Amino acid sequence: MTVAPVRLLLADDHPVVRAGLRAVLETEPGLVVAAEAATAEDAVARAAVGDVDVVLMDLQFGKGMGGAEATALITAGPAAPRVLIVTTYDSDADILPAIEAGATGYVLKDAPPEDLAAAVRTAADGRTTLSPTVADRLMNRLRTPGTALTRRETEVLALVAEGLSNQAVGDRLHLTEGTVKSHLARVYAKLDVDSRTAAVATATDLGLIRR
Repeated sequence: MTVAPVRLLLADDHPVVRAGLRAVLETEPGLVVAAEAATAEDAVARAAVGDVDVVLMDLQFGKGMGGAEATALITAGPAAPRVLIVTTYDSDADILPAIEAGATGYVLKDAPPEDLAAAVRTAADGRTTLSPTVADRLMNRLRTPGTALTRRETEVLALVAEGLSNQAVGDRLHLTEGTVKSHLARVYAKLDVDSRTAAVATATDLGLIRR
């Protein structure tokens, strides 16, 4: 009996990256690159066509929708394809939203070609695959739940790290300034710090926000 190939959608805003992924994956038996998307919005629309099994999704697309949001939209559909995150980012601020959005797996772009192909096949089977760095990140979060930040706390602190004021953070996330202050107060308590600068430094050292 002939086994149907696993059909892939490559979603990344860099043509060179897409070309590299295509070159690696099309040498693998049973894997076929069916389509490419240069934006997260295009990836959502293309995945909805229903003829791909696994979407290889980057997290950052410049302006517009991000990869985590696109993953949530793709996986919410009927008979949705699996989404495998393929990115350079390995902080909690990147990993947790993607996993919460429904990603089946998460691998880094520097993974060996054979590991990437194995991750694609694992995702196609509906099983989870994580890069070692990502798995370690999640295990550390489980081991030290007291310092674990929620997704919203991480978003707030990441914007603070960019130099935004509480009001600007609230405007970006559609929160009141008071709500932002409440999130920061909980962050300070969890990280045992007493200032925005210390919170950003500690969270960066712990890998909770992107360096």
